[in-house]
This record gives sequence, C-alpha cells and structure tokens, in this order.
Amino acid sequence: MVRFGVIGTNWITERLLEAAIEVEGFELAAVYSRTREKAEVFANQYGVSQIYTNLLDMATSQEIDAVYIATPNSYHAEQAILFLQNGKHVLCEKPLAANANEVSRMIQVAKENDVLLMEAMISTFLPNFKVIQANIHKLGPIRKYFASYCQYSSRYDKYKEGIVLNAFNPEFANGSLMDLGIYCLYPLIALFGEPRDVEATSVMLESGVDGEGSVLLKYDDKEAVVMYSKITNSYLPSEIQGEKGVMVIDKIHRAEKVEIRYNDGTVEELTVDQPHPHMYYEMKEFIDLIHQGKSESKINSYENSYLTMNVMDKTRKKIGLIYPSDKK
Repeated sequence: MVRFGVIGTNWITERLLEAAIEVEGFELAAVYSRTREKAEVFANQYGVSQIYTNLLDMATSQEIDAVYIATPNSYHAEQAILFLQNGKHVLCEKPLAANANEVSRMIQVAKENDVLLMEAMISTFLPNFKVIQANIHKLGPIRKYFASYCQYSSRYDKYKEGIVLNAFNPEFANGSLMDLGIYCLYPLIALFGEPRDVEATSVMLESGVDGEGSVLLKYDDKEAVVMYSKITNSYLPSEIQGEKGVMVIDKIHRAEKVEIRYNDGTVEELTVDQPHPHMYYEMKEFIDLIHQGKSESKINSYENSYLTMNVMDKTRKKIGLIYPSDKK
C-alpha cells in the first residue's frame, strides 16, 4: 500500500479520494489543514486518525509515503519541495506551480532526492486521450489545433458582489489561464511539443487576474488556437484539423467522445469506455510508478509540465498578468 497524506480539504480533494478508493494500493493515512477543527472534520469523514496542522511535522512523518497537494497555486512549489526534500512522493494539482522557475526548482529537488513528482493533469491519462494519440496519424499533416474551455464560475457572482475569492485573486497565482486555459495547453504540448511563437489577448479584471483569454500558438507547420474563460460559457467542441480530416473532441479537459470526420464525408467513431471516475487514471499512474520505482511519468513528464508552464509564462507576459511569485 502507498500511504497518502492530503494537503487541502476542499472539493477537489474529495473528488480525488472518491476516485482513489478504486485504485489498488491506495491508502489515505493522514490529513493536513491549517486548523485542527477542519482537519478533524475531514479526517473523520474518511476514517483517518492521523491529522496535521504543521507541514514540517507531516513531511518528516513516518506515517506517509506520498502526498497529494491541492492548495492554491502560489503554495505548490514551497509545499512540494518540502515534502520532496523529506523523501515523499508528490502528486501536485495543476498547474504544477506559479511559474516555470518554480517548476524547474521542483523538478531539480525531485531528482536530487530520487522521488516521484507528477502534475495531476487529468486529461492526458484518460483512455480517450490515448485514443487521440493512437489515431492522430489518420488525419495526415496536422495544420490546426483548436481547443476551448469556457465555464462560467459561480465565484464570479461573488466577485461581482465585491467579494474576491481565491479564484480571482492574483496573490494565489489564480485566474482563468491557470485554472482552465491549462487544460487546453497541456494536451497541445503533449501532442506537438513546444510552439515557436506565442501571442495572447485577454479581458483583465480589476482584481488583477484574467477573466477570459485567447492564445495563438505558432509551429513551423501548424498553428493552435486556444480559448478559455471563467466569466462566460461555451459549448464548442475542440478539434485537431489535418489535411485528410478533422478529429472532433467533445471536451478537451475530459474527452468523453472522440471521432474523425474525413474529407469524403465518412465518420469514424473512436470513443472508448472510461468506466472509472476521471481522477482514477492519474492516481493509478502515480501508484504504478511508485511500485515500479520510477521517479517520472512518461505521460505527464517533467518536460511536458515545464514547457506548458513556460508557455503560460509567455502568455501572462503578453496579457500583463503578474503574480507576486514572479518577483522572487
């Protein structure tokens, strides 16, 4: 069994735990929260006796082998490095950190301590993403990638009432790009590598983060168009366009339907069943890697995480989105 501690007692941690109980080898052993009361409530919910309100105590504990970090983005690097330095494997929510410099430091520490560090980007582990990778050659030369993830946030209602929650607070390295845009960019990098040029525009909010935005990415032989938003909805599918046809993906952040529409009018249905909760697949990969003695995922690799964050850094520079951590 791999004994996990969780940092963050929010809804995303609950979703992970709902999925993780289906993964062989997973054991929830400890819970951290800044307040004992919150930690106890969350721990009791899952039948866990070990709770922490001090991260150093948790990192040096012999009660856990790995940790799942689901705190605000601005805390990811510091918290992950603490656990990596103490020999704990780290599964960290996306985005892996606030900027590429932080990601680089995290990777270095993971290598120095020979432990596993992996970004918890759901989409690239899903069976239907493997379908995309296995069938993309049928499209012929790829000329355009289009991805859209626009989902109106209930927190924006609070924002309009004058209440700035974490999701719209630059102090926590948040905003639309970091929350939703990454779901469009990470698969692009995983499929095609680093783009040559990045251009971007956005609607900036008075709090200092982006409410929505668009990114145009140029490769030598193709381009990519990415749209994301936390202040509007969109129901457009995403596409990978080739000279022989187009692959249509219903949701870039969790592909549930994939098909190819060829130039001659025929349609090839590629969708496969995804019987488990979406977060099951990332946890299974993480535990399998630990059992195999591996310190890096080939799917959510160090390179993919670094290049994606580097592209997001370039995007933020274009739109004037600056976080406190950028100045460190």
